[in-house]
Amino acid sequence: MTLELLTIPCLADNYAYLWHDTATDTTVAVDVPEAAPLMRVLAERDWQLHHILLTHHHNDHIAGAEALAQATGAKVAGAAADAHRLPPLDHPLRPGEVLPVGVEDVQVLGADGHTLGHIAYYLPDAGLLFSGDSLMSWGCGRLFEGSPAQMHETLARLAALPPETLVCSGHEYTLANGRFALSLEPDHPALLARLAAAEAARREDRPTLPVTLATELATNPFLRSAEPGLRAALGLGEDAQPLEVFTAARTRKDRF
Repeated sequence: MTLELLTIPCLADNYAYLWHDTATDTTVAVDVPEAAPLMRVLAERDWQLHHILLTHHHNDHIAGAEALAQATGAKVAGAAADAHRLPPLDHPLRPGEVLPVGVEDVQVLGADGHTLGHIAYYLPDAGLLFSGDSLMSWGCGRLFEGSPAQMHETLARLAALPPETLVCSGHEYTLANGRFALSLEPDHPALLARLAAAEAARREDRPTLPVTLATELATNPFLRSAEPGLRAALGLGEDAQPLEVFTAARTRKDRF
């Protein structure tokens, strides 16, 4: 792989991402909660920023994008459907489109649920998914605008990617999300092991992201809505459908 990926802490618990394609000397930022941390890393690495990809319109993902674009000349890409709530876009994108960036053909995936107009970016060759606040580490985003059905569909779409895909989501929420998962299944061995590993990482001030999709498939309650054990943990009957299970889990998380 010719890409170098960096996870950049921003604000209180956000992450921005930088990837650098060494083959073409192309650098890309995904979401910009604030410009200064990314500018600092770009200067340290002597990288020229070429593209800024935005997942959705929430201020903690875009507040620094215009300043960063003005300072670097980078082109800004985001959802065409959300353009009225995003910084000015050089590349308005629609789900299903492909954006060539360096050696990568970045696939634009619809990711409605957390917001309407949310998109995700998938790099099939590098095996990277930038999911914003849709699929999150050990969780999923709160449904501010979309419906449970929309988020469930989004998560099914992302869950179908190769299990070795590295998920790069927008926040350091792993511990909080893990405690919720264990509140449903307190004796689940995979959940306990993941929580211990996450606690160790945070004690050392290491990000818990990116994380493999395989790990999410094994431990994330919002990706396990077809599993009888989770259905039972939520007090639902055997005839409960996956969307009902997902909706019950999301409602429980909102109250957690």
